[in-house]
Order: sequence, then structure tokens, then C-alpha cells
Amino acid sequence: MSATITETDQQGIDTSRPVPDIRTALPGPEGQKVLARDGAVTSPSLPRAYPLVPKRASGSTMEDVDGNLFLDLNAGIAVNSTGHTHPAVVTAVKEQADKLLHYSASDFYLPIYSEMCQALAETLPIDGPTRVFLTNSGAEAVEGAIKLARYATGRSHLISFFGAFHGRTYGAVSLTASKAKYHKGFGPLLQGVHHVPYAFAEVDENGRRSHDEEATFRELERLFETEVDPKEVAAIFLEPVQGEGGYIIPPASWVQRLRALCDEHGILLVADEVQSGAGRTGKMWAIELADVQPDILISAKGLASGLPLGAFAARADLMETWGAGAHGSTYGGSPIPCAAGLATLRTIKEENLLANATTVGEQLLSGLRDLQAQHPEIITDVRGVGLMIGVEFRDAATAAEAQTQAFQRGLLVLDCGVRTIRISPPLVFTADEASTALRVLGEALAAVRV
Repeated sequence: MSATITETDQQGIDTSRPVPDIRTALPGPEGQKVLARDGAVTSPSLPRAYPLVPKRASGSTMEDVDGNLFLDLNAGIAVNSTGHTHPAVVTAVKEQADKLLHYSASDFYLPIYSEMCQALAETLPIDGPTRVFLTNSGAEAVEGAIKLARYATGRSHLISFFGAFHGRTYGAVSLTASKAKYHKGFGPLLQGVHHVPYAFAEVDENGRRSHDEEATFRELERLFETEVDPKEVAAIFLEPVQGEGGYIIPPASWVQRLRALCDEHGILLVADEVQSGAGRTGKMWAIELADVQPDILISAKGLASGLPLGAFAARADLMETWGAGAHGSTYGGSPIPCAAGLATLRTIKEENLLANATTVGEQLLSGLRDLQAQHPEIITDVRGVGLMIGVEFRDAATAAEAQTQAFQRGLLVLDCGVRTIRISPPLVFTADEASTALRVLGEALAAVRV
């Protein structure tokens, strides 16, 4: 049986219906109207995955403009951390909207801004005092972290990894190295950026990959010997779990070696937790899985359950190197996103969502590996931690077909990397919903052409 919404739905979704429940062709007639308007007026740069046209949502359930119900396993790209329209978040947003919509924290003192900074600081995996800067997005937070790293160290060079995704603004996209299309036509990019292998070897002839810690450190040694002195490197930007690059999980030992190398050369370690943070891995911050402390940590996506809020936080001694006017943001940390962020952090704690992410994530991993055993001809790897899971296919075309077949059956997943589908549902995802998702995905895989 399909899972159903168990609570009274305040968004108008019929709770008597099973989820998923597809009643029209996709897209339906109303969805087609939206697609037609969209195709005429929006930027063609927007990379739409499939013709989903949302109308409203609650928890892990999405309803489109034609009344079809979907089970959401991508959470708006790992953004709707507490589920869609969580009552605590909605209430906080409404209450704040009645008080103050906006006043710039760059020039004035907003109580809710410092309250959000304090609440976030209390979660950070950094010993000692920290300071926080709030932004509108993950890309903005990356840009701020670049500026801070260069300013605080007096060094100019930066290191990132092949497969990395840090955003699409100029500094962020310079660090990004997951797909060539993100760079094409935009050069010259930020100078002084170098890329080295992440903690995995090349995929073998069977589409399977294995970890290779040494590849990273061999290339770093070569880089330091031939291109840039390590004393000129300001920071290494690290996704503790690579997101868009394919949901790649490095060994804890690799992250620890990276930390030690940074310490040896006075290089800052910047943890980009835009996608992996805010509880997604079952830890508040994914870098905690390796028992490593960063110097700077970046957050966004799930931080405010769907409202535009990002942040970069750092050791206080680093952020105290710059003064008034060195960095700012008119809208960053605006009152309504801060209200949503505070409600999100409270909800993650009060509803034990870290534990839920761990438990339900293990259920999904086990079930997905069973599906891999049933379909070894198309699935080459299943990996993940918490509710950050990647299913890798034999090639990009097969992954795309699996995604489409899932969508047609009312299951929302999203690709990443070259041939991987990411499973990143809201942190409130239930065991019953996980069982339904596995059943529907199994049906979708059975329809994929071998």
C-alpha cells in the first residue's frame, strides 16, 4: 500500500488520497500552460530536470497544478529540511511578517539577525569563539568565504577539487569543477584557483569507483613543487560530502589528512556545507563525520527550510581581521529568512531530526542496495549517509531514464554527477514513506531499458 499523509493537512491537500497518486499525463493541461508561458519569458539557462509544476506541498508530499500527488525525495535540492510548510516555520514567518519585513543589517542593528547568528554559532563544530555573516544564498556565502580567507591570511591562491560544486557566481564558479558547462563562455575566471582530485579513483570499466586517498596528496605535492608555494595558499575549499559532483563520501582518514596538511602550511580549511549541512547526514554538519574542525564553514539550502538564507561562519580571530565595510549585504539576514532559520534550528533539535535522518537513511540505503542486487546490470553503486544518498548507474542515459520513470510514477528524485541520482528527502521523511519510495523506485527501475 502507498503511504498516506497521517496529519490533518493545512495546505488543502486531500489526506484521504494515497501518495503518490498520478491522475493526468505529465505535465497535465494546467502544467502545459505554465510550461508554455515559462518557455516564452524565462531565461533558457535554467536547467529543468523534468516538467514538475508544483502548486502546494506539505511534509514530503507535493501537489502539482493538475492535482497530481508526488512523494518528494529531493526536497527542493536538499532545501526543505523540515519538510514543506512545516507549521513551526510557517508560523514564525507569518509572525515576523506582521512585525518587520526588511531593514538592512549591514547598516543597522536587527535583533533577529544577531539571534540567528548566535543560534547558528552554537551548532558549529569549531572550538572557541566564532563569528557569523548571513547571506541570501550559498553562492554568496562562498564568495564571502573567499574574500575572508584571502583577507585574513594575506594569501591569494585557493584550492578546490574536481567534482566540486560551489555555486555559479564568479568566485564560486571558479572553485566549481563538476561540469565544463559551468565555465564555458565565462572566462577568464578568478585567478589563483587550482583543482586536485577528490578522494576517489577513476571509475573502472564496470562503472564502479573506489577510494584513492593518495591521488589527492600526490597532486597536492606536485602542485606545491611546480606551481604554487603552499605559503601562498589561503584556503582549501572542501565539500565534506560532494553534492552535485555525485554524492561522494570521502573516508574520514582523508579529511583528517587534509586538515593536517592545512595545519602544516598555515592553510585555512573551508567546509562548504551548503548541501551537506543542517542535519542532512544525520550530523548537524557533515564534517563532524570525520571528527575534523574547519576554520570557516559555509551553510545555506536547508538552513531556513526554503527561505533564502545562507551563512559563512569562522573562527573569531579570522573574522576579526576585517573591519566595517570590508563586506556587507543589503538583504542578507533579512528578518523573515532569519525567523525561518531560527524555527528550522529549533525544529531539528526538538523533533530529533538528526536521529530520524540516520534511521530512515539506513532504511533507504538497505532497500536501495537490495534494488542494486536486483538490477546489477544498470546500478553500479549505492552510497550515502543519513538522508544524503547517491545511486550511480552504468551511464548518464540510464540515470536520466530512471529519473524520468520515477517522475512518471510520482516519485521526485534528481540527478547529480555524471550518472547518479541523489536521494535527499526532507529530514521528516518517515519509515512508511521510505517503504513507499523503495517500492515505486523498484517499479521505475523495472521499466528502464537494459
